[in-house]
Amino acid sequence: MPAYEAVGFTPPAPVALVTLRNRDTGAVLEDVPMLLDSGADATLIPQEAITRLALESISEMNFRMTGFDGSAQFAQAVYLELLFLGRTFRGDYLPIDQEWGVLGRNILNFVPLFFDGPRLTWGEYRRV
Repeated sequence: MPAYEAVGFTPPAPVALVTLRNRDTGAVLEDVPMLLDSGADATLIPQEAITRLALESISEMNFRMTGFDGSAQFAQAVYLELLFLGRTFRGDYLPIDQEWGVLGRNILNFVPLFFDGPRLTWGEYRRV
């Protein structure tokens, strides 16, 4: 079970390391940190990862993103493959200008997870 990440998060938070792939070029970027956020509608990809994979924005797709403080900005989506817990998710994702991304409900709703707050661990839920 992965431990919660304490560096950069107070209190510690569940973070997964995912693999991103540019489907057009086959370029792969491994161990991209992503905060597991069941309150986020969408998945956000670090801008640095988008740049390193040479992903092109989908110009006809603009999305309005609203922050906790109510501020809004528009972002253009990129299409990529995201590998998480042995599953591949293909879709349009939005950029974020920070070191880690955010795995939102558009992915988390497809994976049974459990969060053990007292032990500061998380994992995939598997029935015995």
